[in-house]
Amino acid sequence: MIKDFVLNTKKNEKIRITTYGYENLETAPCLIFVHGFKGFKDWGFWPYSGNFFAGKGFFVLSFNFSHNGIGDGVSEFTELDKFAKNTFSLELEELNEIIDAYLQNFFGERKSKKIGIIGHSRGGGDALIVSSKRNEIDAVVTWAAVANFNRYTKRQAKEWQRTGFFEVLNTRTNQMMRLNVSLLEDIEKNKTDLLNIEKAANNLNKPLLILHGEQDLTVKIEEGEQIYSWSNKKLTEFHKIKAAGHTFDITHPFEGSNSKFDSVLDKTLNFFKQHLN
Repeated sequence: MIKDFVLNTKKNEKIRITTYGYENLETAPCLIFVHGFKGFKDWGFWPYSGNFFAGKGFFVLSFNFSHNGIGDGVSEFTELDKFAKNTFSLELEELNEIIDAYLQNFFGERKSKKIGIIGHSRGGGDALIVSSKRNEIDAVVTWAAVANFNRYTKRQAKEWQRTGFFEVLNTRTNQMMRLNVSLLEDIEKNKTDLLNIEKAANNLNKPLLILHGEQDLTVKIEEGEQIYSWSNKKLTEFHKIKAAGHTFDITHPFEGSNSKFDSVLDKTLNFFKQHLN
């Protein structure tokens, strides 16, 4: 069963949440999906993945960060002003609030205390950082995760500082999406501690599965290798998905799965079965 919720955050923002396998809530482990940059809970593979894991007996939480640009709709970016104001620190705050909400029975009474987390791309970085600081997270999976939040050249950063914003084109919607300089300032202020993915991977000390497409042009396979190099090898698995791109060749709108993404789901499922039982 699918059930939707809205969580009001401490900063009075709205986090829209879709749960899958609501009938599994009471006794099953919880999986939390964390979307990436220009991502959202209803993008491409997320609903399909939610139904997949619900069918395997998990309770799944999929959500939109409050400043991801998606408003009350499903897939249209109608809140570009909020998108511009987003920061990595805000995403980490909100991911922590989602975890707290689950533990405090916001979604309903539960007996299971097991939590797994799946982060894609930038969401993989978020997942690593939060999981490294929270004992309540039992196992972590990254799909095409970034190894560094700073994706910008010195020249871009200089121009960003000068104009006060940076623009990126959303090729799906053809919208020019602005990022305020507050995002760059967040990176600079917190790069050695709060937003340090290397430090998070070093300190994780719990089961980690890294999945990365060999032909990922957005976040190159070397970043997956980097995360693996930082991690505890006794607790970490790293699988390269052959001939796969950044979204494992899944598109939006969703047109069906493929052998590459099926492999991602199967490896993720086996990992969680092993570590969340």
